[in-house]
Amino acid sequence: MTNTINKERRTRKHRAVAPVIATLLMVAIAVVGGTIIFVFAQGFFSSSQISGTPTIELIKIVGYDARDVSILQTHDGGPMLLAASGGDADSLNEKHERIAIYLKNDSVQKMLISELRFGGTVYTYANTATLDAQGELSSIPGGEYDVWLSEDGIIDLMLTEGAAEFQPGQTATIILALDTDFKSGRDTQFKLTTTNGAVFVGTIVLAQQSG
Repeated sequence: MTNTINKERRTRKHRAVAPVIATLLMVAIAVVGGTIIFVFAQGFFSSSQISGTPTIELIKIVGYDARDVSILQTHDGGPMLLAASGGDADSLNEKHERIAIYLKNDSVQKMLISELRFGGTVYTYANTATLDAQGELSSIPGGEYDVWLSEDGIIDLMLTEGAAEFQPGQTATIILALDTDFKSGRDTQFKLTTTNGAVFVGTIVLAQQSG
């Protein structure tokens, strides 16, 4: 009788230990597996940054000037070169009047604009022929946009492979001529697509300034 009781006690004790051991083994396996994945991923990203060519694009909308004023402000705080570069100061955002949007390329590679939308409408890049016909950069017609830098004065960005080009770390001003009348104070979506397919979206409030 005594032997039977002792045997049952040993059996119960053995069964009570098994779940604890199993849990510890699962935790150990999870920790080891997580460590291996972390080390592998860390090495992969490090080697990509050093020896590879990153494809991640990061564009920030750092501000805008959508006021109905005669002279718009560029991203570095300077005025546009042409009087009436914005609107006619009648407190309305009308067709052919212009707004300025400030973009910064926070990528480590150059970025090419494939498509630019404002208020759901696709805008056309003002190429050299258009600019020559218009004369001043800030007098582009409605439905078109241009890109300005502020380096040695304000200059037009080069057209590369059919798209406006931003260099790494570069901040520039998009000059966009409205293709239709907009209600002042209206929130309007600005959408930019790069040639690599990256999409960046922001909101512009007409008749206001930010940044």
